[in-house]
Amino acid sequence: MTSHELMGGKLQVYQRGNSRFWQCSASVGGKRRRASTTEESLALAKQIAEDWYLELRGKDRAGLLKSEKLFRQVADQFLKEYAIITEGQRSLRWVEGHGIRLRLHLLPFFGELGISEVTAGKVQAYRVHRMTSRLAPNPEAKTIGRPRPSRRRAAPYTTRS
Repeated sequence: MTSHELMGGKLQVYQRGNSRFWQCSASVGGKRRRASTTEESLALAKQIAEDWYLELRGKDRAGLLKSEKLFRQVADQFLKEYAIITEGQRSLRWVEGHGIRLRLHLLPFFGELGISEVTAGKVQAYRVHRMTSRLAPNPEAKTIGRPRPSRRRAAPYTTRS
């Protein structure tokens, strides 16, 4: 494996034996991070790797670099496991319903949050969001058009004489 050090040894550009593309690796935010430059030329790969490294450093300083699992990743794992755990106890439609609710409502709101950022306050903000935006069209919905009104009917009003 051919390897080159950049940025005073903080960034490595290397090429694996079975790949034609150059890869880059650096330790930022207490975690080892890797990416492909998708370049075959070493000179271009070095430029891309330097840009990638500087972008990571900037995100780390701004507090935007997450080193924990995202809500989206945990939700994906939940869906994989839930179908298996509930097999025989819940219908397939029940399990699909959870997936639809995640895709339409929870993931657009919580998806890019780190799992530790999902707090009671954030859940309350989600509840308020759902109640105030329920008539707005959802871009995650597969159907086009206005949302259906609630199917619940009010109790009939009766008077007694």
